[in-house]
Amino acid sequence: LLGVNAQQLSQVINEKTKLNFSDFINSYRIELAKQILNSPEFNKLTIDAIAEKAGFNSKSPFYIAFKKHTGMTPKAFISRQDKQSDVII
Repeated sequence: LLGVNAQQLSQVINEKTKLNFSDFINSYRIELAKQILNSPEFNKLTIDAIAEKAGFNSKSPFYIAFKKHTGMTPKAFISRQDKQSDVII
């Protein structure tokens, strides 16, 4: 659709975002996972289900990508969100 091959597309993504193609795609997947983890829907889902909804085939690559993009594991992210929601302003 763009009129470029995969190598050209990957090169442009790398130049503009400083991410390789996999990291670029995973950044969007992790943002989706964070939205799910912040939603009421989260309470009904396992980490495996969230990983799958975000486009990961298994929990291990999800954990690796999540930590790479956020600096914390999904469980640490959940804990942090719980602590922030407990803070009274």
